[in-house]
Amino acid sequence: MAPVAIDQPLTQTIAIQIKKNGTQYKDGNPGPARFDREAEINGTADAPGARYKHYLPTWNPEQKYPPLVPFEHVDHGIHADKSLSVFLNDEVEREDLTPSIGSVFNGVQLSSLTDEGKNQLALLAAQRKVLLFKNQDFTDLPIEDALKFGGYFGRLHIHPTSGSPEGYPEVHIVHRSTNDATSNILLKDRLNTITWHSDVTYEAQPPGTTFLYIFDKPTTGGDTVFTNMVEAYNRLSPAFQARLHGLEAVHSGIEQAEASRAGGGVVRREPITHQHPIVRTHPVTGEKALFVNPQFTRYIVGLKREESEAILNLLYNHIAIGVDFQARVKWSEKAVVVWDNRVTTHSAILDWVSGQRRHLARITPQAERPYETPFEG
Repeated sequence: MAPVAIDQPLTQTIAIQIKKNGTQYKDGNPGPARFDREAEINGTADAPGARYKHYLPTWNPEQKYPPLVPFEHVDHGIHADKSLSVFLNDEVEREDLTPSIGSVFNGVQLSSLTDEGKNQLALLAAQRKVLLFKNQDFTDLPIEDALKFGGYFGRLHIHPTSGSPEGYPEVHIVHRSTNDATSNILLKDRLNTITWHSDVTYEAQPPGTTFLYIFDKPTTGGDTVFTNMVEAYNRLSPAFQARLHGLEAVHSGIEQAEASRAGGGVVRREPITHQHPIVRTHPVTGEKALFVNPQFTRYIVGLKREESEAILNLLYNHIAIGVDFQARVKWSEKAVVVWDNRVTTHSAILDWVSGQRRHLARITPQAERPYETPFEG
């Protein structure tokens, strides 16, 4: 298979379509211009209103924040009981999705975890990369309680452009309304809607243990797929691993901000770029993982364009077709997905029938600045 070309960022693709059609383009705008609040609240003749109306996205142009400042992060997985007794016991049902990534749990309530349970959760997410917890009460908690839970794992990130519930900018809303046709827009220029990424890697301290919970979902489809970036690194030859060590790549939030502005959305903080190692080390497990993604990674520092593109093309293609180190998470009512953003990439799958809502909320604790440890051969 020939390597894929470096993917034009999703936000840039949508921004181009918006510019072609004007800022009132309804079907692909990532900001408020495509959001019909009245229809989402009250429903239409074809679809009911949202069930969790207080979690509907808002875009407040008055929300302006200064640049983020560095903070010291200590991952709580370091302090966890390695037996993982809270999750690995006879009262909790567990099913592994694949040998290397993904586990499903039933019988444990995340909101009731003690600090030790949360420590074990951080460690388990680092080890299994992505966890699906069924029958959770997150959707019915007061939003401030959900944020308090997430805040245990790191400083809560405020997304610079996404919609958030009124008064809670720390909650990132993932929302496709019943009249959303984003997939149709993407497929005008692309063969598929898959957009591999790790969240907001343009930050100096990108997220670690991350939480996503669902309110409304399509009857079928709308799954989320994850890639194990530790295994992606391990599959490379030692010679190529050694070549990647010491290289850094630039990650950019500029295109995302431009797309938001083009759609009449918000930019809460001015866009930034940061350099991160292409191979990063997890602070708890010590595992090495690839840390590039086609949504936010732009180029490798110190290499000529063709050299940078050749390496990134190879890595993106490797990540995209590595089905044997990926897991597909199928959403269910009241589910919460927990993943370690440092050692995974993911993508929503925009494959469901139009006219159905997909509505989720993400709580995004930041972690340490990415670093790498020496190549071990």
